[in-house]
Order: sequence, then C-alpha cells, then structure tokens
Amino acid sequence: MTQDAQEKGYSPEKIPEIISVLPLYDVVLFPKMVLPLIVMQESSIQLIDEAMSKDRIIGAVASNAKEAKSEYYPEDLYQYGTSAVILKMAKAEDNKAQLILQGLGRFQIKAYTQQDPYFQAKISSLQPEWTKDKEMEALMANLTNQYERVVELSSGLNQELVSMAKSLEEPDTLADMVTSTINSTTEEKQKILETLDVKARLKTVTQMVNYQLEILEIGNKIQSQVKGDMEKQQREYYLRQQLKAIKEELGETDETTEEIEEYREKINEKNLPEAAAKEADRELKRLSRMHPSSAEYTVALTYLDWIIALPWNEKTEDSLDLDKARKILDHDHYGLEKAKKRILEYLAVRKLNPDLKGPILCFVGPPGTGKTSLGHSIARALGREFVRISLGGVRDEAEIRGHRRTYVGAMPGRIIQGLRRAGTNNPVFMLDEIDKVGSDFRGDPSSALLEVLDPEQNNTFEDHYLDVPYDLSPVMFITTGNILDTIPPALRDRMEVLRLSGYPVEDKIKIATKYLLPRQRETNGLNPKQIHFTRGAIKQIITGYTHEAGLRNLEREIATVCRGVASQIASEEVESVKIDTKNIPDYLGPIRYTNEQMKKRVSTPGVVMGLAWTEAGGDILFIEATSMKGKGNLTLTGQLGDVMKESATAALSYLRSNAKSLGIDETYFQTYDLHIHIPAGAIPKDGPSAGVTMLTALASVLTNTTTYKDLAMTGEITLRGQVMPVGGVKEKLLAAHRAGIKSVILPKWNEKDLEDVPDNVKNALEFHFVEKMRNVLKTALNK
Repeated sequence: MTQDAQEKGYSPEKIPEIISVLPLYDVVLFPKMVLPLIVMQESSIQLIDEAMSKDRIIGAVASNAKEAKSEYYPEDLYQYGTSAVILKMAKAEDNKAQLILQGLGRFQIKAYTQQDPYFQAKISSLQPEWTKDKEMEALMANLTNQYERVVELSSGLNQELVSMAKSLEEPDTLADMVTSTINSTTEEKQKILETLDVKARLKTVTQMVNYQLEILEIGNKIQSQVKGDMEKQQREYYLRQQLKAIKEELGETDETTEEIEEYREKINEKNLPEAAAKEADRELKRLSRMHPSSAEYTVALTYLDWIIALPWNEKTEDSLDLDKARKILDHDHYGLEKAKKRILEYLAVRKLNPDLKGPILCFVGPPGTGKTSLGHSIARALGREFVRISLGGVRDEAEIRGHRRTYVGAMPGRIIQGLRRAGTNNPVFMLDEIDKVGSDFRGDPSSALLEVLDPEQNNTFEDHYLDVPYDLSPVMFITTGNILDTIPPALRDRMEVLRLSGYPVEDKIKIATKYLLPRQRETNGLNPKQIHFTRGAIKQIITGYTHEAGLRNLEREIATVCRGVASQIASEEVESVKIDTKNIPDYLGPIRYTNEQMKKRVSTPGVVMGLAWTEAGGDILFIEATSMKGKGNLTLTGQLGDVMKESATAALSYLRSNAKSLGIDETYFQTYDLHIHIPAGAIPKDGPSAGVTMLTALASVLTNTTTYKDLAMTGEITLRGQVMPVGGVKEKLLAAHRAGIKSVILPKWNEKDLEDVPDNVKNALEFHFVEKMRNVLKTALNK
C-alpha cells in the first residue's frame, strides 16, 4: 500500500459532496487499496482530464452488467462505490489513458446530477465504526492465518502480502485488503464493500477465504497426485528398460515370457479337449506378440484365465447307494413321492450304466411346494455340487450364451459361469423360474436354452465368449416353474415334467411339526421348552389363516407366533407358552378363512361351488346366477375369458333345448333375462372346466332349488349334455379337501386321475363320476 494519498493531504473526510463517477467493469476498488486501470472510453478520458486539472478525486463504482459496455446508464452501476485519488496518469498514442488509483473511502450515491459527457453524482460518505475487542482480535488473527495459507498455495500472490496483512491494525482495512487480493467474483467483492459492520465484514471475508482455501488445497492435491503418477510411470518405465537390458545380458527371460510360459504349463496340465487346446495355444501366440500395456493383452489374459478355470475333466463321483439317497430325500422333504422315485430310478440306471447322460427334469407346481429346495436335496443325495441361477425376467440371449469377445467387458454366459463356480463338470444345475423367461430385441433366451437342455446337442454347447465346444451332457439339469403354458412347446418337449401339486392338510401338519416349527424356533432363539404347538393349533393356522397349496404363508404365520412368544419371554412376562386353538388369535388376530361362511353362500338358489385350477394350485370358485324380467338376454360378468363365455352360452342352449324334460317353463327364456357372475371380478378367469358349474347354477335359479352345501364340481360340457374330462384334478381335490367339502362331482373320464391323489384326501371325499348333465343335476340339486 502507498502513502502518497496521505502525504498529499487526501482523506475520506475531505471528499466533496458532488463527485465525478468512473464506471468500472469486473473490478471493485476498496479504500486504501491501489488499482491500476486502462481507460479507453472518450467520456471517461474527459472525466480523467478534468479531475487531473482540479483535485484529482473521482468516484470509482463497479458495473453490474454481464459484459463490458461502451456507454453506461445509472441502472448499470451499483449504489455503493469508493472515492479515489488519481496517483498517476499517462496517455498512450492509441488514445488510451493509464491510471493508478488509490481508494480513499466508501460512499453511497444519493442521486445523479449529470450523465453527459460523464456521470456526476451527489454522494454520502460512509465511515466504518468499530471497537477493537477480543472477538475482533480473534477474527483478525483467524483471517490472517487463513490468508497466509491461501498465499502459500497461490502461485500468483506475493509472499509479502502476508507480512503486510500481519502489520495491519485496522480490522476494516484488513478485510478490504484480503478481499481485493483473493480470487472472488465482482458480486462477492461488492457485497464486502457495502457491508459497514466491520465484524460482519470480517466473518464474511473469512468464509470467502475458507472456500478459496478448500479449492486451492483440492487443486494442489490433484496436481501432486498427477505429478506423482507421471513420475512413478516414468520411473517404472526406465527401471523396466534397465531390467530388460540386464536380463538380456544375463541370458534370462523377462516377466512377460515367464507369464506366458506359466499359462502354457497350466494349459498342458488341464488336458483340454482338442478344440479348446488349439484355441488356447492360438491365444498364447497372440499374447507373446503383444505389449503388456495394451488393452488386448488384458483381454487375452482374461480369456485364458476362463479356459484354465473351467472344469473340463474334473467331476465328482456319484453316490450310488440307493438306501442312503432315499434317506437323504426323505429327511429333507416330506411327500413328493414321484420326484423322489424318479431320482432313485436315475441312480439305479446310473449304477447299471455309468455312461448314462444326465436327465432334464422340470418341476412344475404352485409356489411354496419345495421345488427349489428339492434341487438342493437331489444334489446332496447324488453327492454332487449344486448350482442355481434364476431365469425370471431374463430377456437377453447373451445371459445364456455369453457375449462375443469383440465387446468391451465381454463375459461368458451364466451356464459357463455356474460351472466355474461349481468346479466340476457334472453338478446338479437348477434353472429356476424357467416359465418367466422373456424376449426382446436382444434375442430370445428360451431359444438358446434349446441347445442347453437337449441331451443330444448339449455335448457340443458353444458359448459365444469361449468360442469352443463345451460338453454339458454330464450335467443334471433341473428346471422349475409355476405353469407350463408360458414355456415354448419346443423347450417343453425337451424336459421330463414332474408335477408338484401341493400338500393336503394332514401332510402340512406333519411338515410343520417336523421341519417348519424347529426351524422357526431356532431362528427366533426359542427352545422346545419355551414354546409348544398343539396339533389342533397347527391345523387351525393351516385352515384358518392360510389359503395356499404350498407352505410359505404357513411358515410366515408360525414365525409370527414365535416372534410374539419371544417378545413375551424377553420382557419376562412368561417363561413358556403352549400354543393351542384358544390363544392362536392373540398372536395372529381373528380367523381369516372359515368353511362355514363358504357353505352358507350356496344356501341360495343360483349359487354353486365349482373347483378351479390356478398358478397357486387349486381353489374354490363360486358361480352365481339370477334372473329378472327381460327379453331372454344372457349377461356374463367377472372378467371371463372367451372359452368361459362360450361354456355359459352352451349351458344356456342345453337348458333351453331340454327345458320341457327338466321341468322348466319354455316361455321363461323369452320373458326373463339371465345373469351369470363369478366373484373376485378383478381376477381374469378362463377355461372350459366351469361348464357343469354354470349349467347347474342356471338350472338352480330356473327351478328355484338350491344345491347341497358340501358339494363342489368341475367338468366341461357339450351341447348334447355330455360331461367331458378336465385337467388339474389333483390340485382341485386338494383345494376341496382344504375347504371342508364332502362331495365332489367329476367327469367319469377323470376317474383314472385319482391315482395321484393322496389316500387321506380320497377317503375324506365322496366322488360322483358322471357322463351326462342330467346326472349332474340329479346329484347336485336339492329337490
């Protein structure tokens, strides 16, 4: 800072009331600070000339315009500025004036008295008021220290500025001096100029300095890191070159050659198939010609790592002890006899024919019936590794076959990845949720699975990434799904389908007692002495709180009870709890499903219970019919599909054509409208198996008779009154048994399907096998 202004007698107190205003762009002048300027505008040069001829005092006011202007207006300037004295002025040949200004004091513009040829304004000088106390000294010391660090990190700031800042005793001058030298915006500097409270000004400047210091420290860290990295790379390069030269003199090979030889040795040890060995050797030759720093070098190394890591010849020996396998399967799962029988048959044949290829099994059934866990059990019984991948939502063919190596980040498909994880070439490989595979513009994964799941083709499965054949024939593939309809026919044809239909109530009680209760007791930190379930309590949970073919909701409800008991024991309310039918509602709330409520619904003419098949197993389906005055129209509601609508029309046509023999007034159909509704209207329904139920419902309303309350039925009908066979009989009968149904009407042709139904279900139900609709009505209607 210069003392010229003080020596010449200039001070803020002697500033005239009207002053010439010089607009400044992108710069703010502070009191006692020196600012060099170049002035080019003709009006500004005229202002300078007249000021030099008088007292040399002018007002410097910053512009708020976004860019420099050749002509400014009052609204372009801030209301606060700095009075300044022109210390030096020199004119150049190109009509420019070079100035050195020194700030004197702050002022506020009250009004402009002249705008042409330059601005003159009436001003009010502003004098800062401050008292030096401990807080003020602390603010000054902190600002000085922070400013010192900024100067150290800034190459453009002179180190003498630190000494200058430390020598200042006036806090307002310190704040102005720091603000004028740090890197900040014009708006920020103008804000400091307009802040008259010196303490507030110091705090704001400290914030600006801290922000600037953070930026400088981060920049310095980045610069040091980049410089360090460059120096490290250069140093490593020179060292490698020297090491290479030394090894050449000693006749030794370099690291790259050693690495390639290591890979060659590993490949030879793997005893790869001919095609894989040939491809690996080709990649090794390419690798030897590449520089280690090239991107292709890493790609080739990754490929060789996959080749070496895959189990080309490693396999586990099957455990062919049939008794041991049976015990393992029985220990892990209750029931599921068909699936267990098929596994034991495979083991028996494998024992007689060691070269037998792995079967392709497909477990289909409702959720929670043990499809996935059965795969684990099969692997344990066979003594093989177990691999599971979920295909739900997979839409990209590359998920199965892998990506070609031309793509960045290419990887093998999930089949090859699974085999690498297994470490053997004959694991039990589960493809879960195969019915939920999708397809889009990236390809159709189900088409890629055709080769994987075909024993005649999968011995030469070719992953796009490996680009060599891999033998999948030793693998035992198991797929799972809830329905078969969404699986493409060609893929379905390659699999042996085993249906897991669900469990009757008695089986669920045994499974809960043997598996679910011990597991939930352990999960919730309980022992058998602390919680005990009676058989009646388990049965009530199954029938009153769950409505499913599987076991997932049952386990959730048991877990809820266990958590409730654990909470009571932890809070020392009880030491042990016996769960029975009386206290079950205390933990699970009111009973949700009651058979009596369902049976009461059929006490009205026109309401009949049918049996339906869903993805979640069998279910009870109520069909309601009513009549009203009209012209013989038929209305169908409840989100019915086309097949179901056609069954309703066929049922009505049968009743109209046989009205006389059934005791129905033939004129009834011309004077009344009929309406068939199937509740749960938000759920789409379709299929022909509700034909007998809809016909019975229409006959019930037309004859004003009810059906027996414990009766349910299923079957397709024809216009001639024949009852045709339907599917899903086992699931439907399990649902009837769960609902407490006593009698079931079935097509005569479905009598053979009872072989798959558990004995306890068959013993609990009375079956009526019918061939004609007349027999259905005779059995169902309560006349």
